Amino acid sequence: MKTALVTGACINTGVAIVEKFASEGWTVVFTGRNSEKVHAAEQAYREKFPDVEIIGYHIDSLLDERTVDEQAVESMFAFLDEKGITVDTLVLNAADQGLGMKIFENPLTDLMKVINTNVVWNFCLCEHAAKRMKDVGGGNIVFVNSNTAYRAIPDRIAYVASKGGQLGLMRALALDLGKYNIRVNAILPGMIKTDRWVKNPDFYKNVPSRFTPIGDVAVGEDVADAVWYFAAHARNTTGAELVVDGGNTIQLYPIIPEEK
Repeated sequence: MKTALVTGACINTGVAIVEKFASEGWTVVFTGRNSEKVHAAEQAYREKFPDVEIIGYHIDSLLDERTVDEQAVESMFAFLDEKGITVDTLVLNAADQGLGMKIFENPLTDLMKVINTNVVWNFCLCEHAAKRMKDVGGGNIVFVNSNTAYRAIPDRIAYVASKGGQLGLMRALALDLGKYNIRVNAILPGMIKTDRWVKNPDFYKNVPSRFTPIGDVAVGEDVADAVWYFAAHARNTTGAELVVDGGNTIQLYPIIPEEK
């Protein structure tokens, strides 16, 4: 039985990714930063997929803004080792969104916090997972990145920088881990209909990035399908990026229809 480890999977896109792998019969280990939410999500997943093993694990990325909690990552993989669980696919979905970062107002530690979570902590997870994948003959790592790695948005300096750095990390890992039959790829979503979309209808009704060439934005299942492609079908693909943004990245500016 294959196993997927999905980070940040108590809400939104993470839920769709867990459910995709569970629906395919995989064992799923998922993480979250709030123990109560992890427990509640674990119960909900198990009720929906009673024939699949689903394990929730509470973990945080940092000890403080400057320090990644490497010991927590070591403890999680030791926990999986004790259970005899080998991670076939690591899905790096958790992220610090770095919302509302003002260049002349936020302290440097705010940038460090986002970079450490989205780049350094993810590298730590990759390193520990890849050591075990190497020992069993291969594996698969998928970053849930963002189209903002290429196109910046206002007041998100740390987040945009982290996603650009994450793509560099992905390519470097793909190169160094290829010899061990470990593939490393990235999904680049654009806007996604998350709980923020539901809670702020007036804002999202007019936000320019919703006006995509195909006329719609992604839902969690769209991202989950892209992750599944890399995990299950892309045998000869590594170091690649798959954009899931309705075509937003290809247009110079959104074409907003006139109200009639």
